[in-house]
Amino acid sequence: MRLRHGAESVPGKAAPDPELRLQEARLYVITPDAEPERIIEVAAAAVRGGADVVQLRHKTLPRGLLLELARELRRLLSDRLFIVNDHVDIALLSGADGVHLGPDDISIEAARTIAGARLLIGVSASTVDAARGALAADYFGSGPAFATPIKTNKKVIGPRGIADIASAVEPKPVFAIGGIDEHNVAELTSIGIRRVCVIRAVAESADPEQAVRRLRAMLTA
Repeated sequence: MRLRHGAESVPGKAAPDPELRLQEARLYVITPDAEPERIIEVAAAAVRGGADVVQLRHKTLPRGLLLELARELRRLLSDRLFIVNDHVDIALLSGADGVHLGPDDISIEAARTIAGARLLIGVSASTVDAARGALAADYFGSGPAFATPIKTNKKVIGPRGIADIASAVEPKPVFAIGGIDEHNVAELTSIGIRRVCVIRAVAESADPEQAVRRLRAMLTA
């Protein structure tokens, strides 16, 4: 098992045994593109509701503010896995547990060169071939599971497509993503998919904390 950074080297403190927590994780909440105060509210609700992983994803916030927000979330998420989207440097400087890389980000190999063994690295993969080509990653986000307004240009691969990817990279964790909510999560669990990423199902809920509780209960039932 790779050694992770300690609290003494960076602001905040990584969750204990990140790799073990990743294997045990079921519900992964991604923050919305919103004002920092709203992101903190959503993240706090996710913690109270029992989310296992929270990812800071913000495509428009200036990098200086993004780092400040990441450091604040690290403090809030002291006993949860905290992932930063796209930015390896911000993940390291904030004491995050990992970074998630998309197809337009730097390679896994480049991220490892920068971060060494200090970060979990997740990648997006929508096909079995893409996942097999990224086996150096620690986990995968795969989808879209269902139609979603966030990525309208991506072909929906459905629950079966995600199950195929999970089988191809086992035992590495695969989190289904895309259009998942309380109304369709059973379509995933019914075929053995019990790891999901959500954005709108939590961020746009009237009660994000309860939305997290319900989703996690469905995934662990």
